[in-house]
Amino acid sequence: MAQHWIDLGPLAALRAKPLQQVRAERRQLALVFKDGAFSAISGHCNHVGGPLGEGLLEGDYVVCPWHQYRFHCRTGEGEPGFELDMVPSYSLKEEGGHLWVDLASATKRTHPKHEPHPLTRKIERAPGPLRVVGVSTTAMDRVYPRYSTSEALLEVALGQAAARGAATQLIRLDALRIEPCRGYYSKAAHACTWPCTITQQDPTDQMERIYEAFVHWADVILVATPIRWGAASALYYKMIERMNCVQNQETIANRHLMRNKVAGFIITGGQDNVQAVAGELLTFFAEVGCQFPQYPFVAHSRGWSAEDMENNERFVRDSEELKQGARALLDRALAMATLVCSAANPDQPTARGGRKAHALDRAPRS
Repeated sequence: MAQHWIDLGPLAALRAKPLQQVRAERRQLALVFKDGAFSAISGHCNHVGGPLGEGLLEGDYVVCPWHQYRFHCRTGEGEPGFELDMVPSYSLKEEGGHLWVDLASATKRTHPKHEPHPLTRKIERAPGPLRVVGVSTTAMDRVYPRYSTSEALLEVALGQAAARGAATQLIRLDALRIEPCRGYYSKAAHACTWPCTITQQDPTDQMERIYEAFVHWADVILVATPIRWGAASALYYKMIERMNCVQNQETIANRHLMRNKVAGFIITGGQDNVQAVAGELLTFFAEVGCQFPQYPFVAHSRGWSAEDMENNERFVRDSEELKQGARALLDRALAMATLVCSAANPDQPTARGGRKAHALDRAPRS
């Protein structure tokens, strides 16, 4: 094959950085200067195309800035154990004070196929009764538990669901090991993948239980949260930050993962600010495509000055009105889910006003 040499620029300037992303015609290259010598590999990671030249050089390996996949800076081979996962490498020469790359010398990109993650399977509602998942976002010492007003009302609602013939499951976030979001979306839209890259890479991360329940299993999602300093709980925010990969599928891939889901909420706290907490929950679950029953939340608060939490706990424990409110919320959610499921058309696209999927310009991979 004929050689195809491209001038990358003056040697003196290129030696200034140990790793940089450079462009040769329409190709992106990760250019390395190490131990007095240059080497070049493809600038596109095998995983989802992250810009390798914008990452880090650790020893002999270029580390992708998106998800930390590693490739040898001279051969393009993956790290030990993944050598067959290889990006192209290129021949270089120094001539006339400039560095040149032969684009025709590119070695072959190899990316062995892996079994897809179970969460990526086709979303199909299995036959059977309506299914209700309740998510408690309160933090608790399960060895020495206290009484949680929000979780107690959630259990009442799930009891009502079972009495109505629905399948139920209760997920307590504080019982799961969930890694915090690493902000992949903040690096690039395509860096946030479905399922989350943390879930793909870390088998001990248990956010998979939430993804499975929300995307594949549940018809009704009930979220219960205490009010913490006028906001939802920290565990709630930890969960929905990791849900960014679901919402990102909407805006980037035009793929609606949470179609035909109904959401409702239980909010309790000694401090006030029910409306703000409800607004947060409604906004997020609306953004991922959920439907809501009429009066989609029940809430209780004794106000800013009520610092006697033991009385607040006693009030909720003894309040038949609040328990009946939780049951009624569940009944409204089931009624809405019945309507949604009966009219469901899984193949019908959903138009999203104001926000739409869009293609991002990317250089060809090589």
